[in-house]
Amino acid sequence: MESTVNPAMNRIPDHIAIIMDGNGRWATRQGMPRLSGHFQGYKTLHNTVIWAANLGVKVLTAYAFSSENWTRPEDEVEGLMELVLVALRAEIEMMMEEGVRIVRSGRSEGLPDEVVREFDHTTQQTQSNSRITLNICLNYGWRNEIIDAARRVAEMAANQRIQPADVDEKLLSSLMYRPELPDPDLLIRTAGELRVSNFLLWEIAYSEIYVTQTLWPDFSEEDLGKAIASYQLRTRKFGAVVDEQQAD
Repeated sequence: MESTVNPAMNRIPDHIAIIMDGNGRWATRQGMPRLSGHFQGYKTLHNTVIWAANLGVKVLTAYAFSSENWTRPEDEVEGLMELVLVALRAEIEMMMEEGVRIVRSGRSEGLPDEVVREFDHTTQQTQSNSRITLNICLNYGWRNEIIDAARRVAEMAANQRIQPADVDEKLLSSLMYRPELPDPDLLIRTAGELRVSNFLLWEIAYSEIYVTQTLWPDFSEEDLGKAIASYQLRTRKFGAVVDEQQAD
């Protein structure tokens, strides 16, 4: 990787979230079926987990399959679910060697039972790993996430466990799919699209955003370095006014 990341700045993001876009376009440009692009994208994710861990990133969240992706052609959806199974089984050795803990965000309802079982099994196998957490968003949509949180709030209120005044940011944060994870510091979107696609809207409230024209299957260690280098040059304000001289 080119020396774009500045370790001396000591500002490696703890949590990077990635919208992995461009698999289909990559395959089309290669004259290959769309599933070939998804397979290449899986290989890119494998590499990115290792690159991120080597840089000291603690959490990597990957948008693998959205709640809207079920509208895609049936053969593509079936192929993606099969790819999830293949990847989980193939990557367990790497995850144990590299200290990767894997978790899942998203609704279980609608996913094939075998996918849910395999994910739960792999999560259990890797639960003691602590070098980096890989959070896979599968059958994920932020609107579903906030609906599910709201339903839990309603259940708590119906059971008289909370009062209206108890509903605050802290409570709602605790009801998100992965409350134990810190919010993303950096959101990376590949393939040049300027939208967030129903992804982690609560969690990315103060995330820095980096968009690259690179299609996800072509995403490289250098691309990751450029994204982090861009992040290192920014002043995070969290809605406040920050003295630029102090920030430097």
